[in-house]
Parts: sequence; C-alpha cells; structure tokens
Amino acid sequence: MQKILVVLFLLSNFVNAQVDIELPELGDRVSGAISEAEVELLSEQFLQQVYSQAALIVDPIIQEYSELLLYRLSETSLVVDRDFTVILIDDPSLNAFAAPGGIVGINGGLFLNADNESQFASVLCHELAHLSQRHFQRNVLRSQDRNLASALILVSSIAVAIATNNPGAFIAGPAFLQQQSLRYSRAFEREADRFGFENCVASGYDPKAMGEMFENMAALRRFYGDNIPEFLLTHPISSTRVSDAFNAADQLGDIGGIRNSVNYRLIKGRLEADYEELPINAIRIFENKVNTNRNIENIYGFSRALSLNGRFEESLIQINELLDMYPKNLILNTTKVEILRESKKYEEALILVNEQLEISPKNYPLTIEKARVLRGLEKTIAAEEILRDTLLRRNSDPSLWFLLSEIQKDNLNVAGYHQSRAEYFILLGQNERALNELQFALKLSQDNFQTFEIIMTKINNLREKLNKRI
Repeated sequence: MQKILVVLFLLSNFVNAQVDIELPELGDRVSGAISEAEVELLSEQFLQQVYSQAALIVDPIIQEYSELLLYRLSETSLVVDRDFTVILIDDPSLNAFAAPGGIVGINGGLFLNADNESQFASVLCHELAHLSQRHFQRNVLRSQDRNLASALILVSSIAVAIATNNPGAFIAGPAFLQQQSLRYSRAFEREADRFGFENCVASGYDPKAMGEMFENMAALRRFYGDNIPEFLLTHPISSTRVSDAFNAADQLGDIGGIRNSVNYRLIKGRLEADYEELPINAIRIFENKVNTNRNIENIYGFSRALSLNGRFEESLIQINELLDMYPKNLILNTTKVEILRESKKYEEALILVNEQLEISPKNYPLTIEKARVLRGLEKTIAAEEILRDTLLRRNSDPSLWFLLSEIQKDNLNVAGYHQSRAEYFILLGQNERALNELQFALKLSQDNFQTFEIIMTKINNLREKLNKRI
C-alpha cells in the first residue's frame, strides 16, 4: 500500500510539473470525437496496411512471449479493453507503436536494444499508456477537421510509414494532420512516460528500467546521426526526459523489482542470431560469445545459429544443455521440437510435442509445431484439423490462414485451399483477390450445399463491403 501511495504521489507531482497536459475528461467528449464503430474501421484499415506492406516476424515462440507479457502488463494499466492485437515487425531497428483498437506493434529491434525484460516492459507500458489515455482520439478531438475520411488518411499514412520504415510516408501526409500530430506529440509522450512509469512499477519491474531504456535510445540517437530511426523521431529523447525518469525511480528508493527473465533472454538470443546478415557469421559470433560467457542467452543464440545453418545435431547439444537447467521451460522444449522437425526426425518430434501438449494443452507455439510435424509425416488431414481448431481462437492472423492453405494444398483440398487464401487476402485488405479465390471455391463446392451457401454468403458480404467503399 505504501508503495502504491508513493507512486501516486510521484505521478501527481509529474502532472503538476507539466500543466500543459490535459487528461481525458470524464463523460463522452473524447469518445464523441470518434465512435467505437469508427475506431473499429480505423484499426481494420491500419492492420490491412501493415499486413499487406510490412515484413512480419512469423514466429509463434516470439509471438506468444510478446502477447503474454503485454497482457500481464495491461492488468496493472488503465487500459479498459484488453482485446489486443500484437504485431511483430521484422525489422532490426528500434520501434514500438500503439494504434486505435488495441493494436500494439513491436519491432524485432526492440528486443535487440533492450538489455533486459524490465527495459523492454517499460516500452510496452509506455505504449499501453498511449492507448489508455486515448491519444489518437484526443488528437482527433483537437483537430479542426474531425471527419472520418481525414482520420482514415492519418491512420493509413502512419501504417505505411511503419510498414516501410519510412517516416517520410507520414510526414508527406496532409499538412493539417502533420501540424496537429506534431503539436501534441511531445505532450502526449510526457503523459505516456508518467503513466507508463506507474504501470511498470505496479507490474513489479525495476523503477530504473525506463530511465535506462531512455539512455539506450539517446545512445542510438547519437550513433545514427542524421539517419534517425522512426521511433526516435516520434519518441524524441532529451536530457530532461532521461533525468525525470531516473528522479522518479530515485524517489521510490531501493524497492528492487524484476530485472530479467529466462524467457526474455532466450527470445533476445534467438533474434540476435536471426538478424545476423549471413547465417554462417552468426555461428562464429555466438561461438565467441559462449567461449567468453556461457550464459543462457548466448547458448540459445548459438543453438539457433547452428540450426539456421543446418547443423542440427550440434544445435540439439546446446538445447539439451539448457534443458538440463530448465527442463520445464516451454520455449526450450518447443525449440527442441522445432530442431527435430527441421532435421526431419518427425517421429521423435511428435513424441516430444505430444508430451508437452499434455502439460500445456492448446499452447500456441507447440500446437503450430505439431501441425508442422504432422505435415512432415504427410498426415495432412490431422494437421488441417489442428490449424482449424487454432483459428477458432486466432482467426485474424494472416500467417495461420496462409499456413492452412498450404497444408490444404498438400491434402488436395482444393476448395478449402481457395477459401483459406480468400481469408488471408481479406485480412490484407486485398478484397478483389479474395473474391477471385472465393469464386474458385464456389465452383468446386457445387455438390456440397452447406459449403456452397457459406461461400456464397461470404461473397455477397464482401461485394457489399466493396460497394460501400466505391
């Protein structure tokens, strides 16, 4: 209780020190700026732009870790609707973002630049604060042009900037949108810092983490010179911002807190190996690292590097060493299944993945690994059933629809293949291509009345949607 009171006291001091910040008003004024239906439309368009243009990290292990951490952090945040969509951008530069509708994006580079989980969590808490304080809606409220079309242009330009890692795509947008966004962005950043700090501490993380992350960002800013990454443009770092974060932590005293976790270190090692430009170089780099410091991050990164180069037996030796230390760790067990599968030891992989699913039923990474193992065993009907079950819980993930379509193609389920490809294209906003796929599926389903009706309904709904946007 005393800790919570101290944090609230600090927060009130922050608010008083920055009197130019307006907190969201109670009632419907902010909500009235943009309706829930409009937020849903904006988030849909944003996702379509990112999914269709950005390189994404399609890695269930990293996806699961990121989602679980975000949900855990959200429990101590002020976010009311915790129906999040987590997007992992395959880009080694530092970036994270929040968008309307509970969208949180994370670049692979955030893992590379955050030294530990507490620093990583501080960035996610900052982004959650943007959502809880409804910064996008408040930007619209302040704008002289509050119509939906303008908001769609803004969201679209932001999405393109993120997807292409080109801040100019946003800056080149309409002048009034640029002016409004830049005018309030720094004020909103300070607000997100304060609420993010409170959330980070309430979640049990080290209060110094945010200041340390700011220092990392400031060092990056100096390193890049004039070629500033997008995140550092939208999250400018000043000496005042760094000192404010450390001062807030100092006022709490030495209360400790989470610094790191085994899982974060594993994910960091995985991505460090993945982002080496030449896989062969990753072996040399991690071999040097483990010779210098044989810690879990380096051992796991070394195993990943060996696996990426097809040296599966050596990779398994490293993973087994880690499993001796952490036998129940899901990331390590899933990785072992992954290596066994990639080395075509399908029967051994199936035994292990079934053992792990007995302990952790419906676990996402394990479930996808099982589907892939079954595909390797040419048990494609069983693999298809697993993916269909998974899509009941994750039906807005384009990568899953794509994987299902590939397995259906192996299974000679041609109608199913076209239906799944249609779902994939719908999520990418490519509705004409989706219609073409559905037309193919319809022709192949003449003898199945129920499937025919489902596809026909989908076609009619899609045509209606297209007509509304013309």
